[in-house]
Amino acid sequence: MATTDLVKGVRTTRSTIALKLLMAASGIVFILFVLVHMYGNLKAFAGHDAYNEYAEHIRTIGTPILPRTGALWVLRVMLIVSLVAHVAAAVALWQRASKARPVRYEVKRNLSSSLSSRTMRWGGITLLLFIIWHLINFTIGKVNVSGGATNDPYNLLVDSFDTWWLTVIYLIAMLALGLHLHHGTFSALQTLGLTNTLTSRTRARVLGWTVAIVIAGGFSLVPLFTLFGVIDK
Repeated sequence: MATTDLVKGVRTTRSTIALKLLMAASGIVFILFVLVHMYGNLKAFAGHDAYNEYAEHIRTIGTPILPRTGALWVLRVMLIVSLVAHVAAAVALWQRASKARPVRYEVKRNLSSSLSSRTMRWGGITLLLFIIWHLINFTIGKVNVSGGATNDPYNLLVDSFDTWWLTVIYLIAMLALGLHLHHGTFSALQTLGLTNTLTSRTRARVLGWTVAIVIAGGFSLVPLFTLFGVIDK
């Protein structure tokens, strides 16, 4: 009986490590994606033509070897797979942690943990809902809440962020993204065994804040400057 319990314990530990590695790998994929996506969004500061040229360019990458939007769809499939893997691993790990930890320990852990670590679960749900809306707004449905045209990426962006409540939603999502990136970056480095010393842990925390501020802050610039009229048609 003891041997059976030991084998089960080893299997569970290995499975937990595998889930954490899956979360780390899929998380790194998303960090790289949002970093590139953030850089592309900043093209809005260069004006209408520059932004639309960028929007068209990402649809023609790999042509004529690939059909138009072929590379874009490869990226989308990779992101969808990463998203499903990330969410599934997160749910599985959360369920295991909930069963393994008593309430008293959970309360103590929450008191000693950072805000970004305590909000990972709800921040993740917030980001998932925002991603769905973001795709409807700019990609799948191309919803222009101001009633304007939707066939011009730059004008759609300006019309969207000229609407104050859309900008507020976007900024709340960016706050959730920043907190998620801060703790997620540190956790990924920890899972990969790169935080074994006090110095490496300090560097991992600094990197987490750097990634969070650069990406979430960079994404926030366009809606803010659009709302205040700096970026306009």
